[in-house]
Amino acid sequence: MPLLMIAAGGTGGHMFPAQSLAEAMLARGWQVKLATDARGARYAGGFPDAVEVQEMSSATFARGGVLARAVVPLRIGAGALGATLRMMKEKPDVVVGFGGYPAIPAMAAATLLRIPRMIHEQNGVLGRVNQVFASRVDRICCGTWPTTLPGGASLPEGTEIYHTGNPVRRAVHDREGAPYIPPGDYPMAMLVMGGSQGARILSDVVPEAIAALPEPQRSHIRVSHQARPEDLERVTAFYAEAGINADVQSFFDDVPNRLSEAQLVITRSGASTVADISVIGRPAILVPFAAAAADHQTANARGLTEAGAAIMIPESQLTAQSLTEQIRLVLDNPVGSQQMARAALACGKPDAAETLADLVEDLIDPANKTERGTQT
Repeated sequence: MPLLMIAAGGTGGHMFPAQSLAEAMLARGWQVKLATDARGARYAGGFPDAVEVQEMSSATFARGGVLARAVVPLRIGAGALGATLRMMKEKPDVVVGFGGYPAIPAMAAATLLRIPRMIHEQNGVLGRVNQVFASRVDRICCGTWPTTLPGGASLPEGTEIYHTGNPVRRAVHDREGAPYIPPGDYPMAMLVMGGSQGARILSDVVPEAIAALPEPQRSHIRVSHQARPEDLERVTAFYAEAGINADVQSFFDDVPNRLSEAQLVITRSGASTVADISVIGRPAILVPFAAAAADHQTANARGLTEAGAAIMIPESQLTAQSLTEQIRLVLDNPVGSQQMARAALACGKPDAAETLADLVEDLIDPANKTERGTQT
């Protein structure tokens, strides 16, 4: 069986689309291995059991003090050496990088050994690691379109560039296009997420905004709120004191279920979250993370907002009052909320994983290459 090596890590934003490609390639009879570091391995629990997880040494300059940053090149170098030796033995047919610093060793080894390789960028702006390898791969696959370099520069010339969309997990596919029940005078679900690790500003603002809704409406709402561990107690207490039915957890392992049941989603605009929203089809209020590199979360949100599927509130303008107004705009307008759900669904690319899988197979058998929407 041919072997695919997937290089990814760091956050769920990198790992979830990698998991989706792994599922698709296993179904096609491939062997799949995941190269990541200890931090990335924490997000690998959803990968099929058939995927071998290989932990490699890596590090980032974004965290730690002077001493910790000084040893980053050594750790990355050790990881790249280990990955090279392992690939010389295992001989993967294709290596696909999904970004994140844990992807560096495997992508560096694949470049050195000239193994067919490509990268997938989830966000609307190419991430730092993918920037390094963009001119050293056979193909660049973009989850968000258009995808640019920081500052709005174009992607490297001479490289095949494809708009594939962002792959979603099988659990999301199972709820693809689930019927949407518009808000009304009956129990309504609201999902609040700040990415795989929660977001403090949402925990600060959202409970107060929901509590300010009119009593008849507030009494019908059931909230699922993902918060940071250090915020769990205070967020739970606030909802309880306001008489709001809320389930507050630091991580939801059943997001597709909760998303498909929601009348409204309030969330950051991470690439995987945007993809999940568009494949299932739900109205959303998006609050891009202001500190995201090159403001890529604003780029991620643009497609849904321009399609009329979502309302975007810049973090600098997010207050309880402004959020309450936008929540009411959705919940008070069932016809409009249905239109938002349909618009979100129209933005989705549910076949993204299969498109990526086709491109992987084309790399080892160019004779089978077909048109896949190359962007120039």
